[in-house]
Amino acid sequence: MQPSMQFLIQEEQVYSGALSCRGCGWSLLVRHLADILGPETVYVLPASCLSIISGPYPLNDLKANVVHTLFAAAPATATGLRAALDRQGKQQVTVAVLAGDGGTFDIGLQAMSGAAARDENILYVVNNNGAYMNTGVQTSTATPYGAVTTTSPGAAYKRSWPKDLMGIVAAHNLPYAATCSLAFLEDFRAKVQKAKMTKGFRLLMVDGPCPPGHKTEPAQSIHIARLAVETRLFPLFEIERQRYTLTYMPERFKPVVECLRLQGRFRPLFQPGNEQALEDVQAHVEEYWERLQSFDRTK
Repeated sequence: MQPSMQFLIQEEQVYSGALSCRGCGWSLLVRHLADILGPETVYVLPASCLSIISGPYPLNDLKANVVHTLFAAAPATATGLRAALDRQGKQQVTVAVLAGDGGTFDIGLQAMSGAAARDENILYVVNNNGAYMNTGVQTSTATPYGAVTTTSPGAAYKRSWPKDLMGIVAAHNLPYAATCSLAFLEDFRAKVQKAKMTKGFRLLMVDGPCPPGHKTEPAQSIHIARLAVETRLFPLFEIERQRYTLTYMPERFKPVVECLRLQGRFRPLFQPGNEQALEDVQAHVEEYWERLQSFDRTK
């Protein structure tokens, strides 16, 4: 059987020399995203790791127009750019927001919700690495239960569950939203292409490897991302007008400990006396998966 070539980059749309950490998900994400969206795309970057990785002014890692903006203002900035491009007759040009979980789950949630409610013709991409990595690994509402950050240090791991962003997004009755993983590039690229061809507000949430924040080995980023999907910690699905479709069904459901034990941020969960916390994570994952299956329109 010939290997699939659908994940190969046709033409590089980023320059070499990105300022990312080794094993960072942002660089791989942007390479494949930009390859599909093309050089005419206008990118809006709020404060995030990518605002540094892409290059401080006047440097630019992307071979396209980049607009840096405030933490909470990316969807509003993108709305203005969309209106200006439409006024110039450039409806075919994609406006894409590239934000982190801090600028989406927390500080930028109101602006994102407003743009979604107005059904602005914007592609919103959130790299969910589970904390404010750029400013020192502080907890966000995307931080998983059991993870250690600099605002929940030592044995004081986070004891609340992350916000269900995709559930919030689904409630806006959007034309298209999906979860993506860099360990499943064909699925990722297909969803980017689908989002590109869809009109209205679209959102892609990508599982973002972050070796410094997750306390992992850079070479294991993709392996851990794959385990996140196979353990159902990060399931892959699409949402179209509140209709869910699971896009990947693991052949075997691996226990969550296989993914968690490779990440230093979860080390306290493996200390004696915390067995119940691990069981709670497994139970939470299974409950969410059952809910997704009940929503799946293919069932």
